[in-house]
Amino acid sequence: MSVSPSVWRVAGVNYLNTRPLVYGFRFHPVKDQIMLTEDYPANIAQQLIHDEIDIGLVPVAIIPELSEAYVISNYVIGAEGEVASVCIFSDVPIHEITHLYLDYQSRSSITLAQLLVKRYWQISPQFIPSSPGFEEHIDGRTAAVVIGDRALKLRNRYAYVYDLAQAWIDYSGLPFVFAAWISNKPLPESFMQAFDEATAMGTQFPHLEQVIAENHFPEYDVRAYFTQHISYRLTANKRQGMMRFLQEIGSTTPVHFRTHPMLA
Repeated sequence: MSVSPSVWRVAGVNYLNTRPLVYGFRFHPVKDQIMLTEDYPANIAQQLIHDEIDIGLVPVAIIPELSEAYVISNYVIGAEGEVASVCIFSDVPIHEITHLYLDYQSRSSITLAQLLVKRYWQISPQFIPSSPGFEEHIDGRTAAVVIGDRALKLRNRYAYVYDLAQAWIDYSGLPFVFAAWISNKPLPESFMQAFDEATAMGTQFPHLEQVIAENHFPEYDVRAYFTQHISYRLTANKRQGMMRFLQEIGSTTPVHFRTHPMLA
């Protein structure tokens, strides 16, 4: 049974790729029903797990730690090809890597990297937990998984860049969903409808043009990033890819989708 507080606690991600998803919260009437904060994905995940928020744009990989997961929006951070901002950066080819830093900011990305390293590339580097500034330690046979805006800035610095979304597609034949708007409890349908409308606004023209204009990022083409790399709609194929990923990592948590996914 859903609960109905006066204001829902919502956490979004403070990355460039989420700007279209949170744009609508400034204009849609749902803004009066939410209290929005922003952080990086791993922190938001912990907030949702500990019920410090009601809704979070969280890494899909944290779903196994919830008793139930409710995907409340048809708009996600997904990719149907190269995502550009979730990559392994290396001085050497993938099969020569012996050590791999794992970005502390996202659970989905490091879980995906570990899965692909084992099952797709079939290599066994030593995984190294990371802390701020770890990107500066990429050297020789030590590589790193880097995500978000920092990854976009690194794309021209290393000889080898392995895009994890593209690698997942090559491995599974399905698109990948990095993060979704997930609640740890049932929510009222009227609120979810309004929330979905708000998250959709900035992903669609003409609002997307305003989002692009507002987000100057000299290291990468923002228009290409929003329109060619990040794929925001939760299509049937993305839903299938999301459930395949959860199956691969052994999740048994029930996942509830608010509506039938959009047609691919």
